[in-house]
Amino acid sequence: MHQAPILITGAAQRIGLYCAKALHQLGYAVVITYRRHRPLIDELQASGIDCIQADFAHSQGVQSFIDTLKQRYQSLRAIIHNASDWHSDQDGELAEVFDAMMAIHAKAPLLLNQALAPMLNEDKADIVHMTDFVAQTGSAKHMAYAASKAALENLTLSLARKLAPKVKVNAIAPALICFNDWDDDAYRQKTLQKSLLGIEPGEQEVFNTLDWLLCSDYVTGRIIHLDGGRHLNLP
Repeated sequence: MHQAPILITGAAQRIGLYCAKALHQLGYAVVITYRRHRPLIDELQASGIDCIQADFAHSQGVQSFIDTLKQRYQSLRAIIHNASDWHSDQDGELAEVFDAMMAIHAKAPLLLNQALAPMLNEDKADIVHMTDFVAQTGSAKHMAYAASKAALENLTLSLARKLAPKVKVNAIAPALICFNDWDDDAYRQKTLQKSLLGIEPGEQEVFNTLDWLLCSDYVTGRIIHLDGGRHLNLP
C-alpha cells in the first residue's frame, strides 16, 4: 500500500465515494471527510478508509479539521477537493447564499491548501479541484453556485503557479455524470440531449480522469472538462 494517504473531501456519497473506494482498491491509503454521520461511514472505516467529520461551512470547522488531520498524518500524496453544496439563488437572501457557496467551494479549499500543502512532500504530489460545467457558462438560477465554482477554477490556476514544480494542481469540471434515483424520465431525456454524446457516463468517468491526473508527470494548471461535448451542442 502507498504510505502517504490521499485526502478526498466530501466523499461519503456519489462521485467522491466511488473515487475513494476505487483508490483504496488500487492500494492507496485514503482519508475522507463527511458532514453527517451515517451507517456507511462505519462500513468505510471498517474497510480501512479513514473517515473524519468536518464542516467546511465556516472557518472554525476548516481549522478543526486541519488540526485533526495533522495529528494523524505527517504527509499526504494528494488532496482532492470534492466537498460541495448546492443552493438555488432563491433558497434565501442572495447575499447569504453567495457567502455559503463561496465558503464551501472557494474559501475552504484555499484554507486547506494553504495549511496542508507543506504535507505534500511526496516525489509526485497533486491537488485536484472538482468544479462544474457551469463555472464557464454561468447559470440564471444558480448564480452564486456558478460563481463559487468559477472562483475555484481560478484558484486552480493560481495554485498551480505557486506550488510548481513540487505539486501539480488541476481541476475536473463535470457536467452530467450520473442521475439521482428520483430523477424522472422526462428530466433524464432532456438532460441527455444537452450533450453531443448523449450518455450518462457514470462515476467511473470522473475516476478515470482523476487517476490519469495522479499518474501524469506533466499536466498542471488545467481544467479538464467532462461534458460529452456539451459546450459544442449549440442551438
